[in-house]
Amino acid sequence: MNGSGIKKGFLDGIPIALGYWPVAMAYGLLAKSVGLNFFECTTMSVMVFAGASQFMTLNLIASGVGMGEIAAAVFLVNLRHLLMSLSLSPKVLAQHRGIRALLSFGITDETFAVASVKEKYLSSGYLGALELISYSSWVLGSAAGFAAGAFLPETLQESMGIALYAMFIGLLVPLSKKSRKVLFIGVLAGILNGILGLFISKGWAVIAAAILAALMVPGTGEGGENHDE
Repeated sequence: MNGSGIKKGFLDGIPIALGYWPVAMAYGLLAKSVGLNFFECTTMSVMVFAGASQFMTLNLIASGVGMGEIAAAVFLVNLRHLLMSLSLSPKVLAQHRGIRALLSFGITDETFAVASVKEKYLSSGYLGALELISYSSWVLGSAAGFAAGAFLPETLQESMGIALYAMFIGLLVPLSKKSRKVLFIGVLAGILNGILGLFISKGWAVIAAAILAALMVPGTGEGGENHDE
């Protein structure tokens, strides 16, 4: 294993780790406010390691949504990780299936962006270090956020619920600048969710709205117009 690759992976992962920490703390605070205990909060970060899915899960738990609906919603949100893994796979030098599977677990939007741009080929040392520092920041930040909840006023803890919406807006806005179709799909999904929520449970309304909005807008792939100009 190349020592310089490990060092470079850690250095490249520092900005990601710094960015993860406040979001992870917000997740920990929100997890406490919706009734999760410390073990449940940290275990979700250890096993899921997907911020958008974890925030969405907390929102659905707070809304009283069933586990089946939560699992289906998380599956849909995390499908993009399959595409990111497939995209990076040809660049990963490690051939052992176990190592590749472990490395695929650590792929997030941020680690994918760094790994896909910075390196032509990815050693297991580089990618592992990049993911490890990011993963550690997320898990420790989640635990720290939950612990901080014991010292913060209840009103401030409850206000952390806005982190969910801020995170999704943060994901939507940059994509919307590149393509009006993304913005249209987001708005359409929101409208459909509001309508469907009148007839079915909130969890299934979110899932159905996301699928229907994507299906109703043709040409959402790479061939779509770019409005970045």
